[in-house]
Formats: sequence, structure tokens, C-alpha cells
Amino acid sequence: MTHAEPQTFSPLEKRVTLIALMIVFLLSALDQTIVSTAMPRIVAQLSGLELYPWVTTAYLLASTVMVPIYGKLSDIYGRKPILVVGIAIFIIGSVLCGLSGEFGDLPLLGGGMVQLIVFRAIQGLGGAALITSAFAVIADLFPPRERAKLGGLFGSTFGLASVIGPLIGGFFTDLPTAHLLGYEVAGWRWVFYINLPLAGLALFMILVKMPRLTHRVGGKIDFAGAALLITTFVPLLLALSWGGMAGWNAPHILGLFALAAASLVVFLIVEARVGNPIISLDLFKNRTFATANLAAFLMFMAFMGMVSFLPLYLQTGLGLAATTSGLAMTPLTLGLILTATASGFLVNRIGRYKMVMVGGAALTAFAAFLLSQTPSDAGLFDIMWRVTLLGLGLGPAQSVFNLATQNAVPRDKLGVVTSAGQFFRQVGSTVGVAVFGAVLTHNLAAPMKTAPNAEPTAQVRTLSLAELERMTVEAHQSTRNGAPVAVDPEVREAVSSAILGVIFAGFIVCLLGFAATLLVPDLPLQASRRPEPLNVRALGEAPGEPPAN
Repeated sequence: MTHAEPQTFSPLEKRVTLIALMIVFLLSALDQTIVSTAMPRIVAQLSGLELYPWVTTAYLLASTVMVPIYGKLSDIYGRKPILVVGIAIFIIGSVLCGLSGEFGDLPLLGGGMVQLIVFRAIQGLGGAALITSAFAVIADLFPPRERAKLGGLFGSTFGLASVIGPLIGGFFTDLPTAHLLGYEVAGWRWVFYINLPLAGLALFMILVKMPRLTHRVGGKIDFAGAALLITTFVPLLLALSWGGMAGWNAPHILGLFALAAASLVVFLIVEARVGNPIISLDLFKNRTFATANLAAFLMFMAFMGMVSFLPLYLQTGLGLAATTSGLAMTPLTLGLILTATASGFLVNRIGRYKMVMVGGAALTAFAAFLLSQTPSDAGLFDIMWRVTLLGLGLGPAQSVFNLATQNAVPRDKLGVVTSAGQFFRQVGSTVGVAVFGAVLTHNLAAPMKTAPNAEPTAQVRTLSLAELERMTVEAHQSTRNGAPVAVDPEVREAVSSAILGVIFAGFIVCLLGFAATLLVPDLPLQASRRPEPLNVRALGEAPGEPPAN
């Protein structure tokens, strides 16, 4: 039986590569959090409030559909060239995002807000390679037991990005406007330009010191599968994003759902027949792969669905200033960093992951329930201890699910398995934002409670998401020196009730994620990078011998 001898790497190669990968991971995570603080100022300057959600959605859509494609490409051509290409595209996208609106109206693109959305999509095309390649490279360099500790560190990096992202975004957004050679170079544009020195440093370190990892598989690219993957998930995510506002029975929403369903059927047929599929259907016969990715999908759906609307609840529902609301969210991130790091070291010590995985899912569901029951007169401390529990529960999900799936397959499948796991987590996150946004829209459409002394014949008042966005932007534009956001008391109560309903929906999804976590097999982690037979099929579980000590 043929065996693949593992490569050997010098300590310097490992250290430099690891630092570069952490920078790459920080860039990708930071770009999902740093833009939110600057959005009111961007909308005020570029106009196009109706396109507000698309600045985030464009990035998520582009990166989500490219994740499994990059994973397959890295298995065929190697990790290093794919990572270098991804960083280069990310740098180009960042420069273009920073220049949005400076070109005037462009043919086919139009004004500044549309330009920003298109350039964010380009950024997403590069960003998809960053996290996917980072985790795959770690899997090539380190054995599962040692990888557990590193997974915790990378989970902490994600948490760190959640803390410093809004702060950096707010800092640059508040800088006075400045120009160089006729172009605006200060203010919110530095939210994107800050990527350039970090990405440049990471690119230099990777080119100079990262080893050229051995190719694991041969074969051709499954272009048909890649195209069908795009025509399946782009219409699905668009329908979920638009359905809450346009109505789920609108013709174009139904058409998008139908296109997604038809493409999915054709995708499954094609992937079952081609020799080198983008996502091997055999992987779903692996119980660890199937159950861990289902659980991760649900947990990340709940995570992003709840966390995306918490700042809106704090600022518009409770009337907190932007700075204060950022401080209120800090314990969530600190809790996430603590347990992401601790869970990695704990899994490395005991050689098992399921106990940590189940405990985190249970705590997340409990914290989501407590957060959904927040009283209307809650103070800052009342919010902070609830979000702290939520962060503590979410920490293990940042690394343990990925570790479980990597441990359950042979090394020649690491790239496609790692990218598939990241793909399902990103789809879960995007679906969570879209579906919970639709829940919020539905909740806001409910009649507001009228004042006790209101006339019986007073007109019933409702609130739309577009109206809420406009009011929030106007409030932030008129707010100075950290003063509370001025919002109508009736609107405040309606927003609080609507968002707490969204968080309760997140609690239900967390319960489903907890149930899926219970189904994940608890396989022992390998303690060394032993050679494995190349003809081991991905549908089997990993060898079950006890870990070496």
C-alpha cells in the first residue's frame, strides 16, 4: 500500500508562516467588523441608503461561494500560490473600496455607493482564500493535537477583530477629511486602506519563508460544479435577503428560490458523476463531517443573526451612544477570546473535543434565552453579564468544529474538508443575517403600542426596516460628543420588542445546534503527523486508536 511521507519543516518556517497566517486571519476577520462603524458616514457621503445592507452582503456573497472553490484549487495546485493570489485580490479590492466615489459616475457601475458594493465583492473574492488557506496550511504543518491549541489562538484573533474593528473604524471615520493629489485620503476611506500595510507584510513573509507544501491531489478543476455552486447559493442568499422586505410570495423572490432549487439538483447530479468534484458527496457519508458541519451551520447562523442586531438594540432600543454600545459588546468578545483559547488548550490536553463542543453549545443556548428575556428598563450591567455568557459559549465553536472534521479524514482531503467547513459556517452566518433580518422586518411591522392617554381613534402606527435605518442614520449624524441617540420613545419600545424577538429566534436555532452537536462522534485526536495511505476513502472515519503520548 502506497504511503505519503510527511514533509518536515524547520522551526523558523513554522514560526514565520504562523505569524503571517495570523495576520491574514486578522485581516479577513477585521474586514467583517471594521466597516459597520463607518457605514452611517459612508451613506451620508456616497448616498444610497436603500443599498445600505449590500455593502456587507456583497462581501459575504462573494466570499461564501468562493470558499469551496479555493479549497479545491489549493488541493490541486498547493496552498501557497492560492494564498498569494487571494491576498493580491484582497489588496486590489481594498484599494478600490477606499477610492469609491472618487471616480465620479462610472459606466455600468454608476455612483459611489454602487462602486463600493462592487469593490466589496472583489474584496470578498480575495478574502475567501484567506481563512480557508490559513486553516488548511495549519493542518499541513501541525498534527491535530498541536493544532487544537493553534485553533484556539485563531479563534481569539477573530474575537480580537470583533473588539478592535469597530474602535478602529470609529477612529478613522472621525478623522478630519484630507486630500492628496486631488483624492480624499483620510476619514472613512482608511477603514479600507488599513488593510494595505498588514496584507503587504503578510504577503512578504509568505513569499519569503512559507514552505511550498506538497500537492495532495491531481486532477482538473470542476468548472461545472463551481458554476452550479454559484447559481445555487447566490439566488438563495439574495432571496433570503430581499424576502423580508419585498414579501416572500413576490414573483422575483419565488423565481430566485426556484432557480436555487433547480441549480442544487443539477449540482448534486454533476458532483456525483465527475471524478474531481468541488465538494465530494462521499464526504457526507462521514458521520463526523456531516454532523459537525450541520452543528456549525446552526451555531454560526444563530451567532451572526443575534450579534448583527445587538448594536441596533443597544443604540436605538436602549438609546445608548455608539461608544457606550461598543463597550457593552466588549464582554461578549472577551468571553469569546477566553473560551476559544482555553478550549484549544483543553482539547490538546485531553485529546478529545466533544465535551468542549457540547458544553459551549449548551451555554450559548442558555445565554441566548437569558438575553431574549432582557427587561425593557435594563441597565448597562444587565446587558453586559448576559452578553458575557453568550461570548463564553460561542468561543469553542470558533475552532473545535473545524478540528473535528480535519481529524476525521485523510490528509489528502484536508483542503476540501477545511474549505467545506468554512463554507457551511459562512453560509450559516449569511443565512442567519438574512433570515433574522426578515424576522426583524416582520416584528417591526406589528402595530406599535400607543400611549395610555391616546385617542381611541388614533391611527395605528407601524415601522419598516427602511424607516428605522433612516432614523438611525439621522440620529447618528446629529449626535456629538457621545450623547445618547435621540429616538422616539414609541420607536424605542417597538425596536426593543422586535429585536428581542429576533434573539429568541436565535435561542431556538441554538437549541437545534446543541442537538446536532450531540450527534458528533468523539474521535481521539492524532498526536503526530503520521503518513496515511493515499487510497483511504473520505467516507470512512479516522483511525480510532488512542492518541500517542
